[in-house]
Amino acid sequence: MDGLDKLDRRILALLQEDGRITTVDLADRAGLSPTATADRMKRLIRDGYVTGFRAMLDPMKLERGLLVFVEVSLDKTTPDVFDRFAAAVRRTSEVLECHMVAGGFDYLLKTRLRDMNAYRAFLGEVLLSFPGVRETRTYAVMEEVKTDGLLPV
Repeated sequence: MDGLDKLDRRILALLQEDGRITTVDLADRAGLSPTATADRMKRLIRDGYVTGFRAMLDPMKLERGLLVFVEVSLDKTTPDVFDRFAAAVRRTSEVLECHMVAGGFDYLLKTRLRDMNAYRAFLGEVLLSFPGVRETRTYAVMEEVKTDGLLPV
């Protein structure tokens, strides 16, 4: 994080906590003028430290209460299989995150669905039809202990 001073880090921490904070409130909490704060925010966004803003939605209210992690092993680990698998994942709304990993399997997926019946249908009708899928392991989440996703700054 070269090029960041204490005030930049404070602004980033405050923005992570509340992306809707007004510039005036942010300036007050950071100990700067609104103009200086706005200038720093523009630079932090321009330089890619802030990659976007979004609302956090309640999955229960949207009938996506079941959180499931899935280990995926591919039948071949070649660039074309990786590319085709990744393209299929990007087209699938049930997959919130997909990470290629090192270790005993190839990808770790984070999925959200209505319930276990919906997950079973997703697994059989969607995920197992993705290119190259040889094997999956499913981990249904019983309790979400920490979900804020805040990065230390």
